Amino acid sequence: MHDVNFWNKVGNHQSYRISFKGLKEGKHKFEFEIDDSFFEKLEYSEITKGKLQAIVELNKKPSFLELSFKLNGFIILICDRCLDEYNQEVDYEGSMYVKFSETDQESDDEIIYISPKENDLDLSHYIYESIILSIPLKRVHPDDKNGMTTCNPEMIEKLKNYKTDEPADEGVDPRWDDLKNLMAN
Repeated sequence: MHDVNFWNKVGNHQSYRISFKGLKEGKHKFEFEIDDSFFEKLEYSEITKGKLQAIVELNKKPSFLELSFKLNGFIILICDRCLDEYNQEVDYEGSMYVKFSETDQESDDEIIYISPKENDLDLSHYIYESIILSIPLKRVHPDDKNGMTTCNPEMIEKLKNYKTDEPADEGVDPRWDDLKNLMAN
């Protein structure tokens, strides 16, 4: 969902705006470079570095705008396994519709509403959300062509030293054992 407060936190990214008022109906293509400066302007971004290209195709229709997005490139993340930085590839395709409305309407993931008086559209929020949604839940170095991890070998060795095959002793309160016995009877 597009949160108006988040738009204010993201800031005003002039270079990620499309002025659509003067465009003729039909398809128009825009390209944007996303680099470290994009992420620096984001107050609450967990991403600080990256290099991506966004290709936006805008299809202007009489009563709405249809936007198709393609994001390609990489961002720098911290590996969950070895804690080193690594390049996470981003390959995203998505779409968004912009409808015009005189009254305030709640936007959702695919449709945003703006006033017919607006002349341009700031895409920085949608670009940021798309990048975040492209990040896998498990953030680890990719394996090499032989299927071997590319994590920091020193850290992997240290992790092996702490690994145990024994189940963790959870320190179960003995009163639970008594309750289990009561239920068994």
